[in-house]
Amino acid sequence: MKNSNPQPIFLKDYTVPDYLIDKIELDVNLGEDATIVKSHMFVRANPASQKVMPNLVLRGEELELQAVTLNGQVLKANEYRVTADSLTILNVPNTFELIIQTRNKPQDNTALSGLYKSSGNFCTQCEPEGFRRITYFLDRPDVMSSFTTTVTADATRYPVLLSNGNPVAKGQLEGGKHWVRWEDPFKKPSYLFALVAGDLEFIEDFFVTQSGRRITLRIYVEKGNTDKCAHAMQGVKKAMRWDEENFGREYDLDIYMLVAVSDFNMGAMENKGLNIFNTKYILAKTDTATDDDFIHVESVIAHEYCHNWTGNRITCRDWFQLSLKEGLTIFRDQSFTEDTTSKAVARIRDVNVLRTQQFPEDAGPLAHPVRPDSYIEINNFYTATVYNKGAEVIRMMKTILGAALFRKGMDLYFDRHDGQAVTIDDFVKAMEDASKMDLGQFRLWYSQAGTPVLMIEDHYDATTKTYQLTIKQTCPPTPGQPLKKPMHIPVRMGLITMEGVEIPVEQSVIHVKNAVDVFEFKNIPSKPIPSLLRGFSAPVKLQYHYSDEALAVLFRHDSDEFNRWEAGQKYAVNVLLRLVAAYQAKEPLKIPADYIASFQHVLQTQQQDKWLLAEMLALPSEKYLAEQMSIVDVDAIHVAREFLLNEIATQAKTLFQTVYQQNTDLKSGEFDVAEVGKRQLKNLCLAYLMLLPDAAIYENVGMHQFKQSISHNMTDAMAALRSLTNVSGPQREKSLQEFYQAWKNDPLVVDKWFALQATSKAPGALSEVKKLLQHEAFDIKNPNKVYSLIGAFGGQNMFQFHAVNGEGYAFLSETIQKLDALNPQVAARMVKPLIEWKRFDKTRQELMRKQLEIISQNKTISKDVYELVSKSLE
Repeated sequence: MKNSNPQPIFLKDYTVPDYLIDKIELDVNLGEDATIVKSHMFVRANPASQKVMPNLVLRGEELELQAVTLNGQVLKANEYRVTADSLTILNVPNTFELIIQTRNKPQDNTALSGLYKSSGNFCTQCEPEGFRRITYFLDRPDVMSSFTTTVTADATRYPVLLSNGNPVAKGQLEGGKHWVRWEDPFKKPSYLFALVAGDLEFIEDFFVTQSGRRITLRIYVEKGNTDKCAHAMQGVKKAMRWDEENFGREYDLDIYMLVAVSDFNMGAMENKGLNIFNTKYILAKTDTATDDDFIHVESVIAHEYCHNWTGNRITCRDWFQLSLKEGLTIFRDQSFTEDTTSKAVARIRDVNVLRTQQFPEDAGPLAHPVRPDSYIEINNFYTATVYNKGAEVIRMMKTILGAALFRKGMDLYFDRHDGQAVTIDDFVKAMEDASKMDLGQFRLWYSQAGTPVLMIEDHYDATTKTYQLTIKQTCPPTPGQPLKKPMHIPVRMGLITMEGVEIPVEQSVIHVKNAVDVFEFKNIPSKPIPSLLRGFSAPVKLQYHYSDEALAVLFRHDSDEFNRWEAGQKYAVNVLLRLVAAYQAKEPLKIPADYIASFQHVLQTQQQDKWLLAEMLALPSEKYLAEQMSIVDVDAIHVAREFLLNEIATQAKTLFQTVYQQNTDLKSGEFDVAEVGKRQLKNLCLAYLMLLPDAAIYENVGMHQFKQSISHNMTDAMAALRSLTNVSGPQREKSLQEFYQAWKNDPLVVDKWFALQATSKAPGALSEVKKLLQHEAFDIKNPNKVYSLIGAFGGQNMFQFHAVNGEGYAFLSETIQKLDALNPQVAARMVKPLIEWKRFDKTRQELMRKQLEIISQNKTISKDVYELVSKSLE
């Protein structure tokens, strides 16, 4: 292995750093062959440390050490020790200055961690432990330093030189070089360091803060892309204003810069004053980006901007506290998206992500608490649990405290801990102190893994007109946590009559705190239908026996938009699971007439919110259906869902055609909430209509929309092409080729093209994916290409990836090992479809386990991949 017998790191073993680095002056000389970095550090012993440590141990990887100077004296070889991942300075005084000069080769860095090159430009990614690939350092989040960075490079090739903070000086040098010095007035951990150098263009705007300060805003992109930045710039200004209005947080530097790079492992990075983004989350205009792309651009920009306070000004003490910044900031960016788009749709989509990504994680071999107890490779803990479940924990806290006390708690947190590296407990303590509430039991959400299950029974007494809910709380065992304590779970709810009328209740939120809780509601005129967990008020699973009739009532009448959608999903799940059972029993497949009637009624009567309606009428995914089964039957799920889709399309054909025509405006691609709703509903109708074996619809609707929109409306073009791609035949290949020829010079659009083919329902998707690996536009070193082709096939094409011959598993295993040699972080992300192997039938279990064992036996495997594979095989 690259990391022989990697050992876990435990939260319980945390100790404060033995030394602190108050200030660092970096001199980075970028070269085509190699880069020279000189680091001048001002170091002192940490008075909080209980140890007497005569040696200073700094972390470093892939570095060539050239010189070490301590207090002006060049050290001899016997005065320090160098290993593959550290530099130890022997016998240091309590306070000293240390200068280290190293050499590295960013152009050879395919891991895209530390300093590397993307499309000929230099850039960095230092979270979580990339700074040690730039220079030797105390590369941990609780060491916060003042950074001054001087960047030197060839003036012609790299006219733009950027780093954190504000620019304070610049100049020209002999040999055609130039330099720029940046000074960050705020102390920060090394993971927030950033550097960019390249031949970039930018657009500029300004933002006036609530206190009247004028902030310069710049978005830097590769040449030829400035016309795709306007939406991102507006998103920046919206996020800045939103954070001022909702959290009282104002931007603190003179300039705020965003840089879009083509090669990036993540979505974006919140480096202080210099956010670096994957191009996918900056570049957007209607002819190249879909409505979802526009939403994601604003959401990710809001996330990174919000990090300025929840992550930068206040950071995490150690990586076990990662959710302190990420869960909190996800909650903030989700709230931003709810406020700026559709509150209901945004919540539905966030919950879908939670259920299809985090719930399986909580139920599998990689289950871990929001605050993990241990890790081997911290890159593996940028998970849905830390991020998305962490956000749900913050949301529950707001529900329990109420909006006013929650804001008071946030204000106290900012005031108390500004400039510090703190813990999740520090955050909860601020909430307790501000609200005067005891959140002791609630803290269990951070330490217990697994998804709680609420088993609910009800009873109505017609004589006393009393309705009673009995709620039993359980949580399945997870690795290392066989027994769980009851948690504090806020359940937002309402009661509805069978006629669809809301019944007033005194408690709109009930608090489940014990293994069994009983809640009583008086003066209830008739037996109600409970509308439970409104707005998805807690990340739990509900077990309550809803009849089809009750779900139909909620689907049509629930005043809570999320629960109206939820009722439709539950109704569909009930129908689909009965179809699965019929298929398994080799019985005829039948659809209840009442379900189709409810579907059509909602489509006809609830068009006042078209975007929400489109979400309400989309069936649960195969992946979500798999989560409802103890043993996943891949074939039965696929057959059942396709059968229901086709029956709906057949029986509602005329209605779909009418609604499609009512919402068709092929000239419009404008990103506006009302226009988005029309397109979403129209394209949902298109998806159903294109399932029908109707040549006229295929040509006059699907092909017509594709032809009309391909050059100027990516949302409609992709919707049409997706349907065309699902049908085998010459028109499929012709359309795909036409699309590629139109957009082959736009890498992000080509990524969409790859993903469509990888997720196609048409037979032979794996063969197509294998062919596309050799395509001129595919580059295995580019994360976006890997995610769009390999990741999409393994993660989104459930039926074809899990083909019973096991070819999908073998393909993924082979690809993971190739990727791991280039980029361990990306390779580790590709492992996840194999990790849930125990949930499938015995044949598929054996095939997946075999591939995991092959990976584990690879002697050069990274610790990123090793940790995931070894845990899944336990």
